[in-house]
Amino acid sequence: MIKISRFLFYASLFICMISSFSLSQQSDVKLKRLTTDADLIVTGKVSGNKSNWNNDKTRIYTIATLDVDEYLKGNSSGSTVAITYPGGEVNGIGELYTHMPKFENNEDVLVFLKKDDKSYKVFDGEEGKIKIIRDEKTGEKITSSNVRIEDLKTQIKKYLTK
Repeated sequence: MIKISRFLFYASLFICMISSFSLSQQSDVKLKRLTTDADLIVTGKVSGNKSNWNNDKTRIYTIATLDVDEYLKGNSSGSTVAITYPGGEVNGIGELYTHMPKFENNEDVLVFLKKDDKSYKVFDGEEGKIKIIRDEKTGEKITSSNVRIEDLKTQIKKYLTK
């Protein structure tokens, strides 16, 4: 009985380790794809949102203004970037899209962007926006997944130099 319990314990530990390794590999692959396929990667703070109807008033879209702190990839010629995303509210009428990022004023973010005709859009939906928060204990900037932003930026820069 003790041998079976010990076997089950080690088997579950092994499965947990494999699962953790697999998730880590998946996030590395995802980060590499986001990094290589994005046209622009920046960190910054959202300074505004403006929602409007499209020309034929069938869809609402929002333009978020991002005050850029750092350009990790792409053109570094401006201090702000306009990011267009579907949804928003105009005159009490709202439109919501699932799996699309939303931006809040004063929110710190790291975003992977694709150039569209006139503006930038978040690459790969909500996967392309990472919210930055401050760790209450250390004061360091981290993601909601508790990854240090400096470590994430180092990984992004590594993918860019390959």
